[in-house]
Amino acid sequence: MSTLGIWLQAARPAAQANIAVPLLFGQALAFARFGAFSWPIALALLGYGLALHLFIVFINDLADEAGDRANTTYNRFSGGSRVLPEGKLDRAALRSAAIISASAMVSVSLYLTFKLGRPFALVWPAVAALLAWAYASPPLRLAYRGYGELVQGLGVGVVLPLTAIYAQAGELAPELLPPLLPALILGVAGNMLTSLADHPADAAADKRTYAVRVGQFRARRHAIELTLVAALLANLVLPELSTLLDLALAVPAAALLYGGARLLGTADAEDHGECERFVLLVGGAGHVLLLTWSLALLIVGITASVA
Repeated sequence: MSTLGIWLQAARPAAQANIAVPLLFGQALAFARFGAFSWPIALALLGYGLALHLFIVFINDLADEAGDRANTTYNRFSGGSRVLPEGKLDRAALRSAAIISASAMVSVSLYLTFKLGRPFALVWPAVAALLAWAYASPPLRLAYRGYGELVQGLGVGVVLPLTAIYAQAGELAPELLPPLLPALILGVAGNMLTSLADHPADAAADKRTYAVRVGQFRARRHAIELTLVAALLANLVLPELSTLLDLALAVPAAALLYGGARLLGTADAEDHGECERFVLLVGGAGHVLLLTWSLALLIVGITASVA
C-alpha cells in the first residue's frame, strides 16, 4: 500500500460524518435563529472539522492499540484504523500527526478569533480536545469506565453544534439548548452502535462499553429506541412546524430504523456482515435525522429572511 493509502486508512474517512453532520446542524440552527451565515466561516468550520476528526482517530488508535491488536470482529466503523496492529505506521508517526491536527484546530480558531471577531473561539477546540483525550487516554479513560457514550453524546451532540453556532452567529442564547437534547441523544446512540462490533475485544480488555455492560442485543435495541426518542423530540428543533410535519420529516430515518430492526436478533459482533449492516442502518438513521432537520432549519431561516 502506498504512503498516501496508509494515511487514508489511518484517517478513517467514514468517521468524518460524526463531525461534519453536527457542525452542519449547528450552522443551520444559527441561520434559523439568528439569520447568520458566512461562507468563509463555513469553510473555516470545514477545516476545523477535518482537523478535529484526524485528532480524534489518531489519539484513539494510540490509546486503544492493545485492544485493537486483540480485536477480530472489527469493521469499517469500529476497531480503529488497524495501522498499528498491521505495522503500517508506528506510534511516533501517529503521535506527530495528532499534534499537527491539534495545531490545525487551534489555527482555525485563531483565524476566527482575530480575523472574524469571535473572541471565545479558542474555547471550543480546547473542550473538544479535552473530551477526546478523556474518552480513551490515561489517566481518565472514560470509555473504559463506562462513560464513553455520555462523552461522545456531549461531544457530537452539544459541543460541535455550539461550536458552529458560535462561529456563525458570534453569540449563544438559551433558546438554542432545547434543540441540542435530541442531538445529544443521537450522539449517545451513535457511541452504542460503533462499539457493537468491538464487543468481544472490549469485554476481554475490560473496556466497559454499553454493549459490554448490558449485552449486544439490549445495546442494539436501546440504540434503536434512543434514535426513535430523538425523532419524537423534533419539535424541540423545529417548534415552528406542526407535530404532524415534524413526524413526516422523520419518515426517511424511520425507514432505515425499520431495516435495522429486522436485524435486531442476528447482528452480533461475531457475524461481521450483519453487525456492520445494523450499524450502517441505525447510525445512518441518526445522521439522516440531523440532515433533515438541518434542511428544514435552512428553509425556516430563508422564510424568515424574506418575510
